[in-house]
Amino acid sequence: MATLGFIGSGSIGTAVARLAVAAGIDVVLSNSRGPETLTETVAELGERARAATPEEAARAGDWVVVSIPLAAYQKLPAAALEGKVVLDTINYYPMRDGHIEALDSGQTTTSELVQEHLGGAKLVKAFNSISDHHIPSLARPSGAADRTALPIAGNDPEAKASAADVIGRLGFDTVDAGPLTEGWRFEPETDPYAVPYSAAPDAIRAFWAELSEALRSGTMPQTPPPVDAGVPLPAAQLRTLLADTPRKLTADRVVA
Repeated sequence: MATLGFIGSGSIGTAVARLAVAAGIDVVLSNSRGPETLTETVAELGERARAATPEEAARAGDWVVVSIPLAAYQKLPAAALEGKVVLDTINYYPMRDGHIEALDSGQTTTSELVQEHLGGAKLVKAFNSISDHHIPSLARPSGAADRTALPIAGNDPEAKASAADVIGRLGFDTVDAGPLTEGWRFEPETDPYAVPYSAAPDAIRAFWAELSEALRSGTMPQTPPPVDAGVPLPAAQLRTLLADTPRKLTADRVVA
């Protein structure tokens, strides 16, 4: 029986876990606060779900989804993830994670940083460019005319093929953006990030601008993040967005 482990069970992790259960994949959830804090989530997901520690979730998974703040990446259990295909959903938000010079300057990418810590794991960057509420609303069966594509990046071809297979089972096509060095192509505020999946792209851009101004002034944004059912993003359109997007270093981003 296939099993998907989760290190981090927030909005992205839980959304992916729901799709996995619906696809007949067992899930093992974990977070930094302990298995007992996931009782309600496990009960909601049903008999295919259980809670565990991060180390146990890492060892149990045929694939492991890592969905934690970047600031905590060095706490990931590298030994337990040795040889595993790891789906890395982590994004770099300096206002949350603190500034990291190697990322601010473009010397490396977020997933390369995580891969360096994990050593023998086979990391594939995935599920970081789509909003949590669009994950369930845009998932479609294989062969559906309105199937949405997600970008992936990784250094191991077999790991990318395995990741594409499980992502396909979860309801999405994939577009290979290349090795981890190219992972910047679908990081925050690039052309493939969040906006193409939204039915209200102008509202998202306006929210980012308001959030940026709020951060500079030390206040809270008054407008909540926009939530909509999303629009399908075909693979061909995603390929074009990935190829044409300019790199957004921290200094170039609206929300830095």
